Amino acid sequence: MQPFHHLLVNNLVANITNFTVWFALTFWIFLESQSVFATGMIAGIYLVFTSALGIWFGSLVDHHRKRNMMLVSSLASLAIYAFALAAYALDPDIRAVRQDSATLWLFILLTMFGVIVGNIRMIALPTLVTLLVPEDRRDRANGLVGVVSGIGFLTTSAISGFLVAWGGIAATLVFAVGLSLLAALHLLFVHIDEPRDTGTHNTPRSVDLAGTFRLVLGISGLFALILFTALNNLLGGVFMALMDAYGLSLMAVEQWGLLWAVMSCAFIVSGALISRTGLGANPVRTLLLVCLVEWIVAAVFTVQSSIPLLAIGCFVWLFLGPYAEAAEQTVLQKVVPYERQGRVFGFAQSVEQAASPLTAFLIAPLTQFVFVPLMTDGAGADAIGDWYGRGPERGIAAVFTITGLLGVVATIAAFRSKSYRRISAAYAAGAGEARLAAAEA
Repeated sequence: MQPFHHLLVNNLVANITNFTVWFALTFWIFLESQSVFATGMIAGIYLVFTSALGIWFGSLVDHHRKRNMMLVSSLASLAIYAFALAAYALDPDIRAVRQDSATLWLFILLTMFGVIVGNIRMIALPTLVTLLVPEDRRDRANGLVGVVSGIGFLTTSAISGFLVAWGGIAATLVFAVGLSLLAALHLLFVHIDEPRDTGTHNTPRSVDLAGTFRLVLGISGLFALILFTALNNLLGGVFMALMDAYGLSLMAVEQWGLLWAVMSCAFIVSGALISRTGLGANPVRTLLLVCLVEWIVAAVFTVQSSIPLLAIGCFVWLFLGPYAEAAEQTVLQKVVPYERQGRVFGFAQSVEQAASPLTAFLIAPLTQFVFVPLMTDGAGADAIGDWYGRGPERGIAAVFTITGLLGVVATIAAFRSKSYRRISAAYAAGAGEARLAAAEA
């Protein structure tokens, strides 16, 4: 196996570990509390910390060996999960899921930080694609990364549901400690010929936010590309805040986990297609088309309380996700100098994820305290309840529909903007412009 393939396998193990913890924590909290607000807060916690720490994580990746930072990521998650398991065993308020208990929310924060530390890997891997894969094959390599993500989602969904049903969050944390240790041990035997000086000679080994921002602004259309991806993440915030509550309102936790496992095959299919066909001549256009279709699906897949409609909506959303991610990564890998890619990927992650916490923190209480009563026995139920349905689950569905329609309008406006044309021209111009921008930065 080549080093790149070893890294893919290692990231698969880490993704399974971290996302199993995230999914299982959300399932466990909802089943014990029946609170949409609580599950929305979990999603918001992830997104806030991802946004806040992305630039710092990117600086760590740029200033240290990429493989070493992936190893640090696994060891940090291992320690955090072990500490969270001990806290669960010692504190009865955590085991009872008392929402008025400070220790429960500290437990949630701690456990989610173990997941968030894994984002170091998500920044390091695309920079290693730049190092290990020739430019004309990077879009296909990014497709393989999507395949790995799909396999991870497939197994994570099923594992999370059964772990929660069998042993709750304690069994999940034991599972996470074991796999984090396995991922760390494997990385010790993966050797990559990385440049010794991964930073620039005339910049300090620091976050260097100002220099990164100047570089992003100096490459025509790059900041707009990041904003376009943030637009897509608005939908991600709604899905993350509400999807588990909606799905668990229609079926048992084991069935919901299995449904996600089956639907996650969409990740594998789309990643495999990208690895064979690439993304076309203009990945930016691919990104916006993905946004448009995803918003349309969000507007229609909850119009009735239907498990088949839910399955179709999840499949399309998961199928298109790797296209959006691979499109952005392919553009950045071409136009950003290698020695600054960690910081730019981290900056992009911070800006893009900043949209999702706003959505998650706004949508969860808005759904719980406005739309659920509205569609249960309020004016909404009286007006459209005969055909749309009534009850808490229909309140969640209404939020998906409204959000999707707003997203369609926003994406059409993005397609018609001057920024879209500038981004496309910047990608066609290639790396020459990037080198000039890097020199100026």
